[in-house]
Parts: sequence; structure tokens; C-alpha cells
Amino acid sequence: MTAPDLSAAAAVIETAHGIVETCTRHLAAAGEPDAHQVVTYDLAHAAAAVETGRAMLTYGAKGDLEARITCAFVADAVAELAPKLFGREAQWGVEPGALDSTRDFVAAYRAPEFLAELADTAGPRHLDSDFEMVQDTFRRFATEKIAPVAEHIHRENADIPEDLIAGLAEMGGFGLSVPVEYDGFSEGGESEYIGMVVATEELSKASLGAGGSLITRPEILTRALLAGGTEEQKAHWLPKLASAEVMAAVAVTEPDYGSDVAGVKCTATPTEGGWLLNGVKTWCTFGARADVLMFLARTDPDRSKTHRGLSMFVVPKPRGEGHGFEFAQEAGADGGAPGGGKMEGRAIDTIGYRGMHSYEIALEDWFVSAENQVGGDDGLGKGFYYQMAGFENGRLQTAARAVGVMQAAYEDAHQYALDRVVFGQPIAEYQLTRAKLGRMVVLIQAGRQFGYEVAKLMAQGRGQLEASMVKAYVCKAAEWVTREAMQIHGGFGYAEEYPVSRYFVDARVLSIFEGADETLCLKVIARRMMDATKA
Repeated sequence: MTAPDLSAAAAVIETAHGIVETCTRHLAAAGEPDAHQVVTYDLAHAAAAVETGRAMLTYGAKGDLEARITCAFVADAVAELAPKLFGREAQWGVEPGALDSTRDFVAAYRAPEFLAELADTAGPRHLDSDFEMVQDTFRRFATEKIAPVAEHIHRENADIPEDLIAGLAEMGGFGLSVPVEYDGFSEGGESEYIGMVVATEELSKASLGAGGSLITRPEILTRALLAGGTEEQKAHWLPKLASAEVMAAVAVTEPDYGSDVAGVKCTATPTEGGWLLNGVKTWCTFGARADVLMFLARTDPDRSKTHRGLSMFVVPKPRGEGHGFEFAQEAGADGGAPGGGKMEGRAIDTIGYRGMHSYEIALEDWFVSAENQVGGDDGLGKGFYYQMAGFENGRLQTAARAVGVMQAAYEDAHQYALDRVVFGQPIAEYQLTRAKLGRMVVLIQAGRQFGYEVAKLMAQGRGQLEASMVKAYVCKAAEWVTREAMQIHGGFGYAEEYPVSRYFVDARVLSIFEGADETLCLKVIARRMMDATKA
């Protein structure tokens, strides 16, 4: 078997990094990125893969298997870059043959026999003992409590059982990012971010909808409150979020405005003692069961101010049941509601990601008290920025969810390949199957390790760009991993009696929520990269 060569891997990934930088400068000089959307989109994904490869070099130095996985990933990333360049070199601003120097490396470490040798082990994670304890704790809960009901929730589109919520709350799952002074478990630093990533992966491995995503919404609201909430608001809401006394849903997206948050139409109009909310939100996951909505609304009627006219509210609501709800607000409720307000939720059926349910929620003169407008007077017009503060960490968490789904898919596919005999031998012995499994191992470990690196950056107050990159890369990789896991199962992969079909439809949503892939690449990753060339 070919020996790993980390020095060569470093040289190859730097060649790819140079191409990314050249294209970034080329497009920045050409002007508006939207005029070159196809190349800009490809550039963003290439940049995400390159940064993943650079992060993997540290992992590769920890052992022989780690080095093999690293070399395989670098070869894979460069091989994925090549077709993006071919025939479009001028649009990238590079010469034909810009990757020629990497050809031998890619040939050696993308060789089917090299990948096939990696098929049987996912490789060590190299977590500190404290994080191994977090991993073991959440893995045990996921295995014993979530996994037994995951298929039922998916097939029946059932509600998440209350005992799962109570169990996660008891473990501290909702308080991972809530500071200890607000009855949470965060003491700041790397432990907060890496602990969240580790816990999210383990929960998502059992179920994306009923596991990993259950702790995402409180996380987003927590971050938003920490970014802009008054001391009174943090003292009131954060302990309730940490204990799950209050469960949250995020009401940002609108029917006409998804990733284009600056176009929000929902309004908040001043009234005695607070605000009246009007408008329609959509894709409000967990909207029925939630006790509060993190609601983004336009408080400045001057639409020319776009995102600068938006404010954020914590909106209390009754708990709903089933697949729809309708509430009427009584006079005197919620801190002096004038009465007559209405809130109606319509469930949106989805092919996967079931259990939490997503809703379209319409509000008509729904009253929210002034004390629930995040940040008070100082927070008026800053809701967009508070929402972004919540979502940036949400992207890292989404990447961890993707890794969990991929890990589940790989383990099921690997076991099925060992058990399934075709033409006289287990399909795990065929090179094609083994090469697929080997590539799964490589992509999963790369996504996981990059996630750890991004968590460390975010603990230092950095890493916003890298959080978007890891989300873009890993979520797209999850589609390939789950598809091939399904394919390895053959006809049974298409049958609902095997969980792999659930992994496949669940993975498909990952590139859509927390910032649609196209918007994330064009408006966040590429734009920030281009802005950096002008700094």
C-alpha cells in the first residue's frame, strides 16, 4: 500500500489554495460577483474544500491512519477542483494546466486500491478526555432514547416525545451555550463550542429531526440574546432556555424572502405597552410545540433601510399540538395585550426532517410587550445583526448535524456490505464497494476535523467565514455519502424498513436551511473572500 506523504499533501493543498486566491482576486477585480455566479459559486465550494484540507494536515500528523485519510482527502479535494477549472481557466484567471503539478499525488492517493484500504475504519477523533465524556454521554442517550423511536417519528411524521425533551434538558443539552451565570453550562472558550459540536453529532446520528436539531433552536436564540439582549432579558430568558422550561422556534424566513432576510415584510407597529406584529413567516421549525418565537420584523416603515430597519422580538405563545394550530390572544395577556390578536400555524409536509414539523405562521395584530423587543431602545434596527449572530454558530452546528447523519449512513452501509452476499461473496469484498466506503470515511473525518478547528476559531471570536465554509462543504458531502450508502443497500435502500432511506432524505435539507447553499456561497463566502482582497 502506498505510504502517506504529508509534505506532498501540504504542497498540493497550497497549490490549490493559490488557485483559489488567484480566482478570488480575479473576480474581485472584475466587479460585482453576481455577474459571474457560476464561477463564484464553484470558487466558494473550492475554497471550503481547500480550507478543510489545510485543517486536515494537523490531523494527519497524529498517526499513520490519520495521514492516509488526510492524503486521500487532499487528493479528493484537488480532483473535485479540476473539473471546475477545465475549460473555464480564463474565468478563473489561471493558466491551463494550473493543477498539473498535483497529478502524481492525486493519482497515488485517489487510486481505488488506496481508498479501498480505508473502508473499514472511520479513524480516531482525537478528542480530549472531557469531550470524550460528552461524546459518551450524548451517544448513550441517543442510542437508548432517540434511536428506538426515530423510525416511528419519521414514518408517522409524529411529534417528538416529551420525554426526549425532558431527558435532554436533564443532561444540559439545551444549556451548552448558556453561560453558567445564567444557569447554563458554558464557561466560555473551546469547551463550549467543541462540546456543542460533539453533542450535536451524536444526537444527529440517531435522528436529525428528533435529535441534533432539537438543540439548535435554543442555541440560535441564546446566541442572539447574548449578542444584543439587555441584562434583564438575558437573566429572564437564558435560564428558561437552558432548562427547557421555554422551547424556542425561529421565525425569520417569509414566503417571499428566504435567505434574502433584508427583504422581510412582517411588521411590528408600536402600541401602548408594546408592539403589534403582523405578517406571515414560513419554515418555522418546531413552531407548534415552541413556547416562544424568535421573531424578526420591520420596525422602521422606510423599506429603503432594508436590514437596518429590522428588530428582533421574543414572542411568547401557547403550545400547540398535532399538525396545525390557531390561537386568539385575550385582553391582558402577555403583559397587557389589547386582545383580538390571532396566530395561525399551518404545517408544511416534508419528505424528511420529520418530528419537529415546519410551519407557516400568520400573525394578525399579535401583541408582544415592549420588554420582549431584544435590546430595548438600543436594539431597534439591529435585529438583522442579532439574527446573524445566532445563525453563524448555527452553521457550525449544522455541519455537525451533517457529520452525524453521514456517520450513521456509513456504519449502516458498512454493516450491510459485510452481510449481503452477491455472486458468491459479501459485497464488502468488491473493490467498488470498498472504494465508496473508503471515500465515506475520508469525507466524514475531514468534515468532523474541520468542524473542530472552526469551533476553536469561534471560541476566539473568529471563524465566521470558516463556519460558513464548513457548512457548505459538509452538507453537500452528506448528500453523496447518504446516496451511496443507500445505493450499497440496493433495493432495500429504497425501502423504508431500513433507516438509510431516512438518512438520504434528511441529508437533502442540510444544504437548504441555515442559509441556502447558493446564497451562502455567493453572498457570504465569496463576498467575504473578495472583500479581504481589498483590505
